[in-house]
Amino acid sequence: MLQSASASAAICSGDLIGQVGEAGQALGLKTILTHDELGRVEPSDAELSPFGPDDMAYIQYSSGSTSHPKGVLITQRAITHNARGILQHGLRIQRDDRAMSWLPLYHDMGLVGFCLTPMMGQVTMDYMATTAFARRPLLWLKIISDNQCTITYSPSFGYDLAARRAKDEATQFDLSAVRIAGIGGDMVRPDVLERFAATFGPSGFSGRAFLPSYGMAESTLGVAFAPLGTPISVDRIDRVQSKLSRKAVPAAGAVEADPDRARSFVVCGRPLPGHEIEVRGDDGETLGEREIGHIVIKGPSLMAGYYDNPEATAAIMSEDGWMATGDMGYMLDGQIVITGRSKDLILHNGRNIWPQDIEWAVEQIAPLRSGDAAAFAVEGDADDESVVVLVQCRLGDEGKRDDLRRNIAAVVHQQAGVECRVVLVPPRSLPFTSSGKLSRAGAKLRYLSGEIAEVSKQYVARTLRLPSVGLVQGAAD
Repeated sequence: MLQSASASAAICSGDLIGQVGEAGQALGLKTILTHDELGRVEPSDAELSPFGPDDMAYIQYSSGSTSHPKGVLITQRAITHNARGILQHGLRIQRDDRAMSWLPLYHDMGLVGFCLTPMMGQVTMDYMATTAFARRPLLWLKIISDNQCTITYSPSFGYDLAARRAKDEATQFDLSAVRIAGIGGDMVRPDVLERFAATFGPSGFSGRAFLPSYGMAESTLGVAFAPLGTPISVDRIDRVQSKLSRKAVPAAGAVEADPDRARSFVVCGRPLPGHEIEVRGDDGETLGEREIGHIVIKGPSLMAGYYDNPEATAAIMSEDGWMATGDMGYMLDGQIVITGRSKDLILHNGRNIWPQDIEWAVEQIAPLRSGDAAAFAVEGDADDESVVVLVQCRLGDEGKRDDLRRNIAAVVHQQAGVECRVVLVPPRSLPFTSSGKLSRAGAKLRYLSGEIAEVSKQYVARTLRLPSVGLVQGAAD
């Protein structure tokens, strides 16, 4: 990242100075300081000039670009416009609002949503370390309860983890002040939100506080927000008919109640003022209502491009100002519905299969948990594609592992109509991005390279004795 950003200086906390210093010295950086050392630097008497709207504000490294960093170049115009849109329209900030966040400040949702935007809007903030949330997720809710915070945000896995850890502690909190419980950073899962609302309803939490939204670093942060203070809007579609027609066909009759046939998607709202969202087909033509295609966006919050990477910029940004997000979805009554990432689609015998459908179905099998499965396709010897499902396994008994494999294969066949190769892998094997999203491309690469391999009985027994550490792995555990 230092090299990609053409950095001339590096400033970090004291506990990172060893790593950052080593990297910086290898690249010839002349200035490498801790925060304390920076504070002792004598001020300059040089005349300061105000920034212009098209000057650079910062470079944000997107969560999926760790091996080959792509720096999202954000201008002063983009950050101020996005922050204003979030404050005035997305969240409709009130004078007595108080926000709480455990999101890491190196990620766009933490940096823009809970540092720069509240600072520009003069919103009171409470913070807790991301590592503290991983160890004690209910501390998040305790701080909200103690300080009567009104706004918080999390990817779906955060709400899932808190609900699973609550048990008898759910009624110890007062969550009645929460007017916005935002969801972003990954696919919004209605089952997770329903479980959280049911668990903490006795604590005063209202399901109307949930605020599904859609955003990405390439658009500074926010793109679309659902209406405030209303129940989440869930669209149930007929999975079979939708795959045949490439349209989100509403589930009706017996299909509505069939969990193997119907699929629920959360509606993520309308674009911020001044922004546009379209769904386009493979030919680039704009699609109609409920037609599933590629999501493109346009507006003043878009990045200026990937820093010093014109090829990557040209691959997603058109000359007329539209940017391809890499997401798939459809429009519904003027609001956007996200169905998945286009690069993650599994193409099998001419059919499009959403890997999330397979993963979510597999994770319902006991004793599996949310975040335990990754599904993708690999090419065979005859140019055909086969489906592979990696599943994190904590079972030490070989017989129980065989039963789990059979159960997974049966569920995948029932859910997606395909035969699959089930690979049980050690706990904490699946890679996640810095924002907590499963990296299917990373899982596939590690599987093909042999870095992720079939679990052994001895490895499981040894791994199960290790403590749970880390944000995403902690969330899964």
